[in-house]
Amino acid sequence: MAFDWKALVKSIAPTIGTALGGPLGGMAGVALTKALGISDEGPKDEAALSAAVQGANPDQLLALKKADQDFAVQMQKLGFENLEALEAIAAGDRANARDREIKTQDWTPKALGIAITLGFFGLLGYLMKREPPAGSRDILNIMLGSLGSAWIGVVSYYFGSSAGSARKTEMMAKQQTPTS
Repeated sequence: MAFDWKALVKSIAPTIGTALGGPLGGMAGVALTKALGISDEGPKDEAALSAAVQGANPDQLLALKKADQDFAVQMQKLGFENLEALEAIAAGDRANARDREIKTQDWTPKALGIAITLGFFGLLGYLMKREPPAGSRDILNIMLGSLGSAWIGVVSYYFGSSAGSARKTEMMAKQQTPTS
């Protein structure tokens, strides 16, 4: 199973971690890369961020906590009062994408979802049965990590995110609790 770097970020820096999955992801990504000391130059793909988070030292983790506090202050200045507001934006973004797909009957999200799923499990199966060529091991692992992250996005899109599921479960529990 691929390392879930976003879950780790969310546990250390909840505001940044929540924002990463939504429309404020770019701002959160900048805060994350600065805190981890990742160079501004060059691409920052999922695999590079995953490696940086996984290999973070205690000073970098402390810097990430501080960056999260600073990011929360910045979000408040922009009118976002709490994590629920950021999650609501991300949930609205997903809902708009789903609504667009329903209205337009666009086949692209389904085709991409199928291609990502087949690619992820196909590459996983290949790597389990065969030894990768000598010079290709690292690139295949990067590809597997990227496809794994993309597959999580596909599952979240079609079946909901764990944050949304947790909130739904919490709301259902409140409704079922007898009031005395």
